[in-house]
Parts: sequence; C-alpha cells; structure tokens
Amino acid sequence: MKLKLDSKMSTSAEDVLGQLARQLYDRPGARLVGVLELAHVERTQPAPDTDVEPSVKVRITALEVGRDEQEHHLREAMRALYLHRTATGTIDETGDVELSSRTLELTSGVLHAVEAARLRAVARHWGEYARSVTRSNRPLTVSELLHEVAAIADGLDAAVYGVLESGT
Repeated sequence: MKLKLDSKMSTSAEDVLGQLARQLYDRPGARLVGVLELAHVERTQPAPDTDVEPSVKVRITALEVGRDEQEHHLREAMRALYLHRTATGTIDETGDVELSSRTLELTSGVLHAVEAARLRAVARHWGEYARSVTRSNRPLTVSELLHEVAAIADGLDAAVYGVLESGT
C-alpha cells in the first residue's frame, strides 16, 4: 500500500505555512514541530491482474505549528504517541508482562507511559492468541471455544486487575 500526499491543502493550513515561509527561509535546516490533520481524499484500487500498487491519497486539512516554548510539549506528545504505537513485550505463563528494553527506554520512567505500554503489549498478545484460535486447522467445539474465550478473559483480567476473575 502506498500513501501519497496531495499537494493541495486547506486554506487554513496554507495560511500557517505561508506565515512560516520567511522563518524557514532565514534559518536553513530549521525544524518546526506541529500538529496536523490528514483527510482521505482518494484511493486507487488496481485491477487484480495488474502489477500496480494500491494507494491512498491524503490532504493536509488542518495544521498548527508550535512556538519555541511549546515545542517541548509537542515533542513529548509525539514521543507518547510513538510509544503507544510501538510498545512491545512478552507475557509469561503467570500472566506477568515484561516490556521490551526498547519500550522501557521510551517510557523514561514515566509511570503512565509504562502502564500504557504494558497494556498495549497485553492487548497485542491476547489479540494474537485469539487470532490463532480462529485459525485452528479443525473446527472447535462450543465447549473448546468457550474455554479459549475464558482464557482470553482471564488473561485480560489479570493484566487490568492483577487477579484472575473466573479462577480457571
């Protein structure tokens, strides 16, 4: 899948960039930190027998750039979003989560970030487990399916509450 950025922007986004043009021109190599909104404007779905890659085109519909004193906060928001998107870890047989060393580095000792990363790793683990159950080579009986659903619920309960609710 290919993502394409439409060169046409909303009027307000163009206004923001227009105001920054001189600042960027005067400071070669400068970086600005901002928040943007992308809107889906077009998609290309090639015919099945072609070697053309499917694509989606997005347009910048809203854009705000932080001032120098706001840049730190915007970078922290970017760091938090990156952490939430990439957090990884493993779950041992007792249900304890061990975050990867890279994820722990990104949390930088911030308690809420550690918890968010831990819960993402748990959700990813149990999501993969559920998918593996549905991909079984043989049809599951209702009893087996209920057992698997209970195992997933127990794993999620253990992660959120620290205890197994159903006791299975």
